[in-house]
Amino acid sequence: MASYTLDNLARLIDHTNLHADATEVDMHKLCEEAKHYHFKMVAINQVQASFCAKELKGTDIDTGAAIAFPLGQTSIAAKVFETRDAINNGANEIDYVVNLTQVKAHNWNYVADEMCQIVSVCHKVDAPCKAIFENCYLTEEEKIELCHIASEIKPDFIKTSTGFGNGGATIKDVWLMRNNVSSDIQVKAAGGIRTADFFLDLIRAGATRIGCSAGIPIIEEIRRRMEASGINVIEL
Repeated sequence: MASYTLDNLARLIDHTNLHADATEVDMHKLCEEAKHYHFKMVAINQVQASFCAKELKGTDIDTGAAIAFPLGQTSIAAKVFETRDAINNGANEIDYVVNLTQVKAHNWNYVADEMCQIVSVCHKVDAPCKAIFENCYLTEEEKIELCHIASEIKPDFIKTSTGFGNGGATIKDVWLMRNNVSSDIQVKAAGGIRTADFFLDLIRAGATRIGCSAGIPIIEEIRRRMEASGINVIEL
């Protein structure tokens, strides 16, 4: 078990707005909320990287760009270009979607090559890289094989979902990923995380980063519980 203050828990959250119709007003609000709650990152579409990086300049909150999002159905060259472009425009974390066509074909060499090229671009500038599996479309065997590939190539995180598929994070998937990837790679849960109880259960299962748009109500609910119990830390 580990001890978490409210700020520790907030620092596990990637505060998310990936809506297609998000405006600069929405992005400003997202960044201001991230500053107020001291979230770890704002998770945004790649085109918003420049705006959010400027909004967050001088803080310890990262700008996380989503690459080939949400389908993952672009070439390796396109994903690499998009990753470089996001970084050049201020992103300092990258979440990319694996090519599910190639995963379902069990073309593991392609999947590994894609991961290797994107991770290499990120690590040259010390930008954490997260590989999104989109588990709702995968068999258990495919999830495990992706974990094994990640164990060799070393993205910083493997991630459950985009939140745009037909299912999101599950406790079972987080546990499976945590227990099949090397210990130096972290697990990010995302998709459908709307309650404090689910948030805390995902952390217990092994997630060390949570991507969600409900971070504020989740943290406020945990704050109320801690205040009612007269405690400053939660043991998970």
